[in-house]
Amino acid sequence: MATQMAQEIAAQPDTIAATLEALRGQRSELRRLANGRRNVLLVARGTSDNAGVYGRYLLEVHAQLGASLAAPSLATHYRVERDLSDTLVLSLSQSGRTEEIVETQRWAAANGARTVAIANVADSPLAHEADLALVLAAGEELAVPATKSYTAQLTAIAVIADALGSPEGSLAPALDRVPGEVARLLAARDGVEAAIDQLHRTDHTLVSGRGLVYGTALEIALKLEETCLEPVRGLSYADLRHGPIAVVDDDVAAVLVSAGDGPLTTGMTELARDLTRLGARTIGIGGDGAFAAGCGVHLPGPDLPEAVAPLGLIIPAQLLVEGLARARGLDPDAPRGLSKVTQTDTD
Repeated sequence: MATQMAQEIAAQPDTIAATLEALRGQRSELRRLANGRRNVLLVARGTSDNAGVYGRYLLEVHAQLGASLAAPSLATHYRVERDLSDTLVLSLSQSGRTEEIVETQRWAAANGARTVAIANVADSPLAHEADLALVLAAGEELAVPATKSYTAQLTAIAVIADALGSPEGSLAPALDRVPGEVARLLAARDGVEAAIDQLHRTDHTLVSGRGLVYGTALEIALKLEETCLEPVRGLSYADLRHGPIAVVDDDVAAVLVSAGDGPLTTGMTELARDLTRLGARTIGIGGDGAFAAGCGVHLPGPDLPEAVAPLGLIIPAQLLVEGLARARGLDPDAPRGLSKVTQTDTD
């Protein structure tokens, strides 16, 4: 019988399509809230934080807004006072009940921000208290590792960036292609079994990406850690080059993720070649033909432009993680020591 995680991975074409349908009607309200606001602050933890990393890059690149990730402890512990009257705050939480995120959203509103909640539960404090709630259409997610709620969050972020960006560069045509590309990747599973075999042979894994796909690299690392119980470093291409590459040898597996186009694809191809020369087992996800040729094992990515490629690039990685957990005799639905809603102390 398929695991719950596998079933939720398989549900993502419908989840993404339904989320697009549900949220596109709120674009005018997003533009109204953002009017006069020059900066965006993203508030999240865990998997949602990795979605926020994508949002930070996409809003900077596509909507040309200043974007940054919040440090919730500034609100919940240090009680910092800030003028946020020029800021739109995006709060991300699958459950909408993570108290630290709810408290940080309240703090932002009290300091003058306009707030948008991105949550999978309409009847949640985060959604109720925001100026605007973008409710995802992922449905109930039963497996502890987030899959369909994560891609729904990415979808919501892309809708926001599209609403706030220039109409001439609309992301809408590319977003319409995402559900079909995700379905294609799910059906093909190209390279997944070979990648599972490579990672099953090592306890030393790092994951790297850069730019718009950096959040994807961090999410892959997190999923490997929480689901396969292995410490994994998620590093940007640049940070890996600045020191950690020195520890790479034939005991290391390197999972590299790249869009098929954009200014960083060539650099990721060069990294793949260098890590292979150092003896690492290189597993590439996405990229172009040269990137694929530079990796020992390759998992094809979506045929999507860089701006929305992360919505598809995570799919082969999710299949890899679910299969690796089972290969190691673990339950991918209920990793040790984790629960669906994680609370961080706020006092």
